Amino acid sequence: MKNIVILISGRGSNMQAIVEAELGDARVAAVIANRPDAAGLAWAAERGIATVALDHKAYADRLAFDRALMAAIDDFAPDLVVLAGFMRILTAEFTAHYRDRLLNIHPSLLPSFPGLDTHRRAIEAGCKLAGCTVHFVTAELDHGPIVAQAAVPVLDQDDPASLAARVLKEEHRIYPAAVRDVLAGRLRIDGLRVVASA
Repeated sequence: MKNIVILISGRGSNMQAIVEAELGDARVAAVIANRPDAAGLAWAAERGIATVALDHKAYADRLAFDRALMAAIDDFAPDLVVLAGFMRILTAEFTAHYRDRLLNIHPSLLPSFPGLDTHRRAIEAGCKLAGCTVHFVTAELDHGPIVAQAAVPVLDQDDPASLAARVLKEEHRIYPAAVRDVLAGRLRIDGLRVVASA
């Protein structure tokens, strides 16, 4: 049985989608949040999943928190660490520690619109398509080999909230599938690309 550790900062809707998905020979071993009041912790605990609250404000700096976070994650011997609305910029030490086993989902079609306010920026740029990207995490923010993407049309009447809602439905569809494919060994990293395993 392969172990997944999911990191959240809030309600964790992508975490919920992964927990409720058919993951084959894998299970969500733990959900860890950097905010003790993250609603997703209670949701996970109600389903018998181990939870850890690790308040980043209790640490002197980003690296001290990341080292404590690594220790908490490693207690669960993860095969894959999944970021699901985890609103922290991670240090190079952290991303190197989980190299090739750290996934994130970002609400844009990367490499376009890394960072925040992706839906507003896509609308303002006149994009006809927006979407989401599952990618392996590297030290560079919202970069790394792309595992999966999904696109939705940007409608003339869209505002950031309406576009976000359509994109979120796609996030909930492609993220569990990407997690399943990575853990099953169906994908491999080839330079900057993710390709089907031979």
